[in-house]
Amino acid sequence: MTTIYSELPTRPSLKVLSRDQIEQIHLATLVVLERTGVQITHPGAREILGGAGANVDGNRVRISSHIVEESLNKAPSHFILGMRNGEPAVLLEGRRSWYGAGLDCMEYLDPRTDVRRPFTSEDCRVTAMITNALPNYSWGMTLGLAADVSVDIADRIIAKQTLTYCEKPFVVCCNNIDSLRAIYDMAVLIAGSPEGFRQAPTIAHLSSPVSPLTYYDDTVEKILFCAQKGIPQIFYPGLQAGGTSPATFAGTLVQASAESLSGLVLAQFAEPGAPVIYGALTTIMDMSTAIFSYGAPEMNLMTAALAQIAQHYNLPFFGTAGCSDAKFPDDPQAAVEATFSCLSSALSGANMVHDFGLLDHAAVVSPIYLVLINEILDMVNQYMRGIPVNDETLAVDLIDRIGPGGHFLEAEHTLRHFRDVWYSQLFDRKNYNDWLKQGAKQFRERLREQTLKVMDAESEPLPADILEEMEQMAKHWA
Repeated sequence: MTTIYSELPTRPSLKVLSRDQIEQIHLATLVVLERTGVQITHPGAREILGGAGANVDGNRVRISSHIVEESLNKAPSHFILGMRNGEPAVLLEGRRSWYGAGLDCMEYLDPRTDVRRPFTSEDCRVTAMITNALPNYSWGMTLGLAADVSVDIADRIIAKQTLTYCEKPFVVCCNNIDSLRAIYDMAVLIAGSPEGFRQAPTIAHLSSPVSPLTYYDDTVEKILFCAQKGIPQIFYPGLQAGGTSPATFAGTLVQASAESLSGLVLAQFAEPGAPVIYGALTTIMDMSTAIFSYGAPEMNLMTAALAQIAQHYNLPFFGTAGCSDAKFPDDPQAAVEATFSCLSSALSGANMVHDFGLLDHAAVVSPIYLVLINEILDMVNQYMRGIPVNDETLAVDLIDRIGPGGHFLEAEHTLRHFRDVWYSQLFDRKNYNDWLKQGAKQFRERLREQTLKVMDAESEPLPADILEEMEQMAKHWA
């Protein structure tokens, strides 16, 4: 057969901003950084930025456009995060999406009892193992705040649990620089050396300015430490349109970009080439409740816009999806909000996408919701494969051979391709009578059963000598 069409490597995509709109937002961001600037009280950071040519006036630092452009040129456009064994796990580049769980919830929704209670270090073990077991999560986060240990070392305890029970890379958010040092030391111990860690970092750090336009000293300390040690860091302010940022979405995007880029500038002049990830959590203030909404369509719209801006800057992007304002994982609201956000993030080309498993505007984490979203991501990944178009898939010769009135069930072509279809492990496609005969299990029953099964999965254990060394490290934290 003569070739009709050669396959194009296309994937479905979403663009919410035009090229001109991206340029307008970029130029407005530069104006904010140069005219308004950011507040930084850390003397060392002010010295670094002043040395780079920024206008330092007391605690106000104003950054000119040429400094921003120089920093963007220094920042790497791609890098990897590694598995605990050193193998690459996440390649941050282009428009490829990698999904991970959420961060720092105060409460845990127990899948065995349906009781909502404070998150503990044992719950961290469970969620780390679930993240490790579910195939659509390529990385994780320290999902909760351990209420059963001292608040001074809780972040170190949950990081230790995650390093022990999850083989995938994960993101941490530390109370202070001492915690970050301790977590980094554990990661280096597992990697074998600082050089081994740099080759495929197993941890990344969330470095969050306070909106609007403020960097506190402890955040700056962590930014400088990450830059020095080669720890990838995510600049991720949280903005609430109408509260901590302008009520207009474009204004919120401008402020978000200014806050993220100002951290990037500091990191690049502290350590040129330091691995950084651009991002922001941009959502609305629900004026009827005053909540920071995690299910609003506007959050997804602004996240998609920021993904495009990151691509314009040739930077990896940290996005948000798989979360909901609903209170329970089997509430239809939870499924609708998660599906909408997951598909939006994939279509927009967000790179590292987080907050899967979080409910009630990120107040509670649910293992059941993690399992549900893993299935949603299966659907999304199937959709993102797009439609290959080539001689084999067009099947013109086959259609001609079968002809009018025939069928394709016994065709060799069907045997080659019937597995291209997605088959769910959770959603039910049986007819009603077959469903009755096989137990008539409703969706929530199937979801709970699957979650309890995943909770029993085991990860590859760390070597005994590394576990012992980590225990010795922990003795010095108290």
